[in-house]
Amino acid sequence: MATIRLLPGERTITVAPGTPLQDVLFPHGVEFPCGGRGTCKACRVRVLTAAPDPTATDLQSFTREQIAAGWRLSCRMFATDGMGLELGRWSSPVLADDTPVKVEPREGFGIAIDLGTTTLVAQLVDRRDASICATRTALNPQAQHGADLMTRIDFALHGGSEMLRDKIRNQLGTMINDLAKEASAPIKMVTVVGNTAMHHLFGGGDVRPLSEPPYRPVNDHLLEFTASELGWSLGDCPVHVLPCLGGFVGSDLTAGIIATRLHELPGMNLLIDLGTNGELVCGGKDGLVCASTAAGPAFEGTGISIGMRAATGAIGSVRTENDALVPEVLGGGAARGICGSGLVDAIAGALDLKWIVPSGRLQRGRSDIPVAPGLALQGLDVRQLQLAKGAIATGIHLLCKARGGSVADLRTVYLAGAFGNYIRIAAAVRIGLLPVNPAIVLPAGNTALLGARLALNHDDHRYGEIRNHTHHIELKIDPSFDDTYIDAMGFP
Repeated sequence: MATIRLLPGERTITVAPGTPLQDVLFPHGVEFPCGGRGTCKACRVRVLTAAPDPTATDLQSFTREQIAAGWRLSCRMFATDGMGLELGRWSSPVLADDTPVKVEPREGFGIAIDLGTTTLVAQLVDRRDASICATRTALNPQAQHGADLMTRIDFALHGGSEMLRDKIRNQLGTMINDLAKEASAPIKMVTVVGNTAMHHLFGGGDVRPLSEPPYRPVNDHLLEFTASELGWSLGDCPVHVLPCLGGFVGSDLTAGIIATRLHELPGMNLLIDLGTNGELVCGGKDGLVCASTAAGPAFEGTGISIGMRAATGAIGSVRTENDALVPEVLGGGAARGICGSGLVDAIAGALDLKWIVPSGRLQRGRSDIPVAPGLALQGLDVRQLQLAKGAIATGIHLLCKARGGSVADLRTVYLAGAFGNYIRIAAAVRIGLLPVNPAIVLPAGNTALLGARLALNHDDHRYGEIRNHTHHIELKIDPSFDDTYIDAMGFP
């Protein structure tokens, strides 16, 4: 066996020699956003002892000095005895939800699960009053095989479907078993919500339709299991995975509609779930339209040269002071990178300082945007943000048009999801991500989890009513899509 020493913390792990480090380092805080393809550099570690020769990918990813200092991509490394690794461990805040709600009382306890692409949240709920008794959170173990949905779907299509299904079921089973110990009465129901890809990967559905146009799932309906079918120790307790709304608009948005009561509101309103995938629904009691946006992973920090997810060491916000950008780091200490909310702040600040012109180009004579000692955003990072925010803004405009109005007619805009709740609204408006009046924007918390909690006391027919009330549209078939997108990419 090979013994590997991990720093900080002086931990050791023992594995078979030659084991890919990608298979063993994820539980210890090393992430693999590109699924181990060697393209994102997020899995970099510093080898202190028994450093292997650099691979061709290492030589492309690091400077000569960094190679000499022991930096390597762990997705390209294999376990050898005596290896010592310095890891950049971090913890991440997870957006739970403890909003008090009124429900029709039911007997027993339930468990509500938000099956996120990056993070998992499970809550033990007393169904008599929908109060929360305990919460468990974890990283989605599927992230070892890619941070974004398309990378994960590609892994599933190349023989990894059952592995991804089993990983998520086992992780949730561990969380559920832990919660069940704190229940003073039987668990009567489990509800699960997630985006369309998570719905399929958890349920064992065919993800091939999600990998190619027109991206129309064939089995996005309500999924019903018993806990024993999933390998969970709750016997015949029913497990319901709420239905999706079409395309890449998943059951997390179905839950969001339940949580905000969007389908019962007068006038035209908007719910935006900004996470790894952008999902939007617009309308009210007279009908809803929904769509997903190909915003890419920029809001999660992926694809940005100094990007990382919102975790300890990430620049979470930025302010301007004395003609400079001043970062605030999550958890304090030195900045390791920048996450989505910090990225939006930094670009908004750079626009105010006139370091960036409205087209997105850096001001003449400027080569980068310094955000912290040793960390700077490049012109390509600005372009990535433009592509992402342009997609969201385009979706907002076109959904409003589909409901027969414009953004000026919106009464309320609900921002859901972790990114949507940590982002500074003024900065989002400044860069044109939210082309709306900031006075009507409300952070709505984790509406997916809240909706899953409410669904523990709902009858199944409510989901059918919401699906029938909601029309899914494909944004790219709108004749004005290209022009709207081009306009939305510029900065106000």
